[in-house]
Parts: sequence; C-alpha cells; structure tokens
Amino acid sequence: MQFKSPIQIGLSACLGGDKVRFDKGHKRSNFCMDEFSKYVEFVKFCPEVAIGMPIPRETIRQVRYGDTIKVCRPDGSQDVGPRLTEYGKKIAQTKAKELSGFVFCAKSPSCGMERVKVYNDAGTGATAEGVGAFAAEIMRHNPLLPCEENGRLNDVHLRENFVMRVFVYKSWQELTEQKLSKHKLTEFHAKHKYLLMSHNYEAYRKLGRLLAEVEANTIEQGAEEYILGLMEALKKPASRKAQANTLAHLQGYFKNELSQVEKAEMVEAIDEYRTGLVPLNVPLTLLKHHLRVHPKAYLEQQVYFDPYPHDLKLRFAI
Repeated sequence: MQFKSPIQIGLSACLGGDKVRFDKGHKRSNFCMDEFSKYVEFVKFCPEVAIGMPIPRETIRQVRYGDTIKVCRPDGSQDVGPRLTEYGKKIAQTKAKELSGFVFCAKSPSCGMERVKVYNDAGTGATAEGVGAFAAEIMRHNPLLPCEENGRLNDVHLRENFVMRVFVYKSWQELTEQKLSKHKLTEFHAKHKYLLMSHNYEAYRKLGRLLAEVEANTIEQGAEEYILGLMEALKKPASRKAQANTLAHLQGYFKNELSQVEKAEMVEAIDEYRTGLVPLNVPLTLLKHHLRVHPKAYLEQQVYFDPYPHDLKLRFAI
C-alpha cells in the first residue's frame, strides 16, 4: 500500500513516552510506538504544556458549576478550560487538517475523547459525561478524522477498526488533492465496495445511489456527502455475520473455477469464522489463495483484502 506522502497521526504526547504528565510521568502506548509507528508518523501534542502549565503541576479536573464546566484545580481555582479550548481550536483549524487520525489519552480532562469524569462543585461525586477540552475541538472541527483513545485500542476490534479507518481516510485525502470527477469518485467507491459492505450493506447501496446522481456541477457537494457517509458507516466494527456474508459474496466469483472439495473447504472456513472458531484471517487467506490461482481484476483492486499492512496482524485476532 503506497501513498504519496507519510501518514500523519496526532497523538497525546504522554502516549508517545514524553514525560509531560502532572507527575512528570508518561503513559506510553506500546501499540502506537512499537507497532503502528512503523507505518505512520506521529505528531505529538500536550495541550496542558502548550498553554504554559509546568511539569510537574497540580492536577486539574472537570468540575460542573451549574450549566458551566470548568477545567480547574480540585478546589475550583485556576480555570484553564478557555485556554485549552482556544488551543484546541487553533490546532483543529490548522495542524489537524494535515492528519489522518488522532489517538487521545483516555480520561484526561484535556485529551479524553469520551467518558471524562465531571465532578460536582462540592467534590463529592462525579459522572463520566465529559469530553476533554482539547479533544472536543479537534473532533468538532474535523468530523471525518478517525479518533481513538489509548485504552480503547486495547480492544482488538476497536484497534483494527481505527487503523482501517486511518488508511481509508488517507486514501481519500490523497484522492481529493487532485481535481475530482464522477469517474474518480465511482472508482474509489468500487474499490471500497466489499470493505463497506462488511460494515454496513445499506450504506453501500445508499452511497452508490448518491454517486449515481452526482453531476458535473455537484461534484464537490456529492464528494462531501459521500465521505461523511462512508466514514460514519465504517465507525462501527464489522460483525462476524456481516463479514461472513461478505466472504460468501466474494466466494461466488469463483463458482466456475473451484472443485466441489474446494468449495466445501471455503464454506467450512467461512462457517467456522461466523461461529467464532477461527479468526477472520483464516477464510480470508484461503480466499486470497484462490484469487492468486484464478486472478480477477475487479477483486484484485478491492481494499477489503488488504486495508492496511498485513504485518500489523490485526485480522489474526478478530
């Protein structure tokens, strides 16, 4: 998988091993730094340090005062929320547009993507309803950007889904660097057909109809609606049922080439995947073998077979 420029991913600096936390510590992400970093370039951000807070520093938290949430010390003093928000807006409108994804530090009052603790003004209780002040701006201004938290990346399904979305989004970014045409949009959609089907079959049909109605004078609007629909459809990890149905569709391309024994072997592999006995890589490897033996140009262009580098081994666990 070749791109014209490196894939850049935003990263909370503490996840990159930088000792920027309030206690001079870090929360290094082994997946990001030891595995994913072989294929992407990380751009680190520590919003708290960026707005001038020292290392070490007193802890801050989100505290609700009526309808307002402050990002402040536990005693309510030194609200840095407005500065974190302003810094987030600045990065969102400049640097973030060059990124193809972002990994945030979970539970952080500045970088948490979701479920950040919001304390009451008495400090006697908290609800997990907040979003980090910095992260909120990044996501609000860049709704297409694939975003995840370090904790959620420990889930193999969420990890695979995030990496897949990063590579799809990077492909889209490079596509839109040139003048768009209906042909280019249709070709992009065709290449992602089975990847999209494995996540949301209805979205595949809906987006196909959308592109069919695009005219020369509505290319930009059509492209915007298309990528919004595509990235939204890919957000949820594909179910085993949907993946198995996609594999069965792909098997149908070989109905005239495979022997009865080979067909039975393929059906068995898909069934074992559907019922959770084997990971996705098992039927997929068998299907790719048949594609090498019986080449088919349309299938060879399908992103579904290799949506990201095989060496990441993400389909060995889902």
